[in-house]
Amino acid sequence: MHRVTFHPGGREAEVPEGTTLLEAAAAAGVALASVCGGEGICGRCRLIVRRGQVETGPTLLLSPEEVKGGYVLACQSRVRGDVVVEVPPESRVERAVTVDLDAQVFLAREAEARAPFALAPLVRKLFLRVPRPTLEDNVGDQERVFREVRRRVEAPILQAGLKVLRALPRVLRENDWRVTVTLARRGGTMELLQVEPGDRSGEAYGVAVDVGTSTVVAHLVDLVTGRTLDAEAKYNSQRALGEEVTRRIIAAERQGVERLQALVAQDINDLVSLMVERQGIRLADVVAVLCAGNTAMIHFLLGLPPGALRRHPYVAAALAPPPVRAAEVGIKVNPRGLLYVMPGIGGWVGGDITAGILASGIHRAEEPVLFVDIGTNGEIVLGCRDWLVACSASAGPAFEGAGVTCGMRASRGAIAGVEFTPAGIRYEVVGGGPPQGLCGSGLIDAIAGMFQAGYIDRSGRLQPGGDRVVERRGELAFVLVPGGEGAREIVITQRDIENVLRAKAAIYAGISILLREMGLAVDDIARIYIAGAFGSHLDPRNAAVLGLVPDVPPERIRFLGNTSLAGAKLALLSGAALDEAQGIAERVTYYDLISCPYYYDEFMAAKFLPHTDLSRFPTVTKALGLGEPV
Repeated sequence: MHRVTFHPGGREAEVPEGTTLLEAAAAAGVALASVCGGEGICGRCRLIVRRGQVETGPTLLLSPEEVKGGYVLACQSRVRGDVVVEVPPESRVERAVTVDLDAQVFLAREAEARAPFALAPLVRKLFLRVPRPTLEDNVGDQERVFREVRRRVEAPILQAGLKVLRALPRVLRENDWRVTVTLARRGGTMELLQVEPGDRSGEAYGVAVDVGTSTVVAHLVDLVTGRTLDAEAKYNSQRALGEEVTRRIIAAERQGVERLQALVAQDINDLVSLMVERQGIRLADVVAVLCAGNTAMIHFLLGLPPGALRRHPYVAAALAPPPVRAAEVGIKVNPRGLLYVMPGIGGWVGGDITAGILASGIHRAEEPVLFVDIGTNGEIVLGCRDWLVACSASAGPAFEGAGVTCGMRASRGAIAGVEFTPAGIRYEVVGGGPPQGLCGSGLIDAIAGMFQAGYIDRSGRLQPGGDRVVERRGELAFVLVPGGEGAREIVITQRDIENVLRAKAAIYAGISILLREMGLAVDDIARIYIAGAFGSHLDPRNAAVLGLVPDVPPERIRFLGNTSLAGAKLALLSGAALDEAQGIAERVTYYDLISCPYYYDEFMAAKFLPHTDLSRFPTVTKALGLGEPV
């Protein structure tokens, strides 16, 4: 066993010889950036060995100067003795995130999120005055309670567990036959979860959760009034096993799904306990949790084997799992509380998109609407009340700040907006203070601005010359924020630009193919809804300059923020909404982009700024004077 010490902070871990520094960091509670899940291909988990014995292999991701300075990749370096390492700023990850753009935006949107469904939560409490038994009315205690329940709610099939039945006679008689029952919907069955003394009908709470690949966001909801009481978010701890879903599926196949399951359950527990404590609520009064996420994340949450999701024909273990006890997956709420999940559409279009359709209402629209959820997998839905078709474009994690030299998520310190002006470059930093990196919306603004200012050409190639285009690690880079005096230099490299262009090309190609397959033109789209972590920080003009979204008037584009969470909250507060979500999932037609014979051509054409075919972007072409199509 050897001791590994991490600075700054001095955290330590005792680990066996041969343990990687990445594993030692996890044991010490030190969160390191790791995009590839320990495969040694992203170069993000950089450490500086200050003292001790470490065995490490060669890598092209570190320059000779960095190697001489003691830099190593944590995932490729094994402990051979006591070690002292330094974690440089670019490798650090905030363990707890208290500011999340989506959480704040949607905390103020509860009125919009409720319509058009009546408040009828999946789990509710009822106060009952149960008539005392007599010789003339001597039915059993269970039947007596069931009878009173059915007088208040529609419950053709009503059941109770053995634990509840054993306690029922005592609770009834000790409390003068005045009790509160907790009722939960489980498909077509109503379950009596618990019986409490007296009137506790006003103390019923639920949690809606967006189990995102990058961030887990939770809202605490009053099931009696429908009000959102609190919101909280944190990074998904599974990132230690890979930023991308595929990496995590591979990790689950190699190590078992149990670790991923435990990590996401703990994330949810952290958020729930924080909100409950802040609101002064008993944890036992949290009786329902409803989660929305992509298909892989729901597999991890429930501990389902995810391996088939990454192999043709990409089949899920379950697209619409039934409700289970939250305690079964390690979520700490009321011991008999239930965990629900939003039904998924297919292997790569999950319940988060079902929730997005439900929240946006495109399934009720009279004219075609385009819904785009921008993330690691860019899910696209096109349709109206008569038909819905969806696809998944593998965009990669660039828009979430991963795979980019100075990329980060939309948390404190991230540049979320960039503006090129005659006086210089202005930028907006989340939370204020000095910038630490770029999130997705900042990247889009920056690259669009670089293109309009002439720093890059239509193919995305940086143009040498000027003070801002420099060479870094053997490639050209654009200096967005100069370093010096303790400030971090923030650059956008040629490779970063290529990553963003690939990501936007995948999404735009998916949009183009769906429109073409349905025989529609861009002008036929009544509205474009943009969902995802960008929220209101994405500039629609810059998105069009980049070629990420079709060239339409800005008023036809609407940013919805976290529709996964909004839809989850709708379903938590209304059984009718959950039924409608199930209907949505069943009627959406999934279109496989990979099997499309012209997908590659569409993808390659979309890698230009804004596109190879300038006629698709007439407004951008005219505004920038781009001339004729190439």
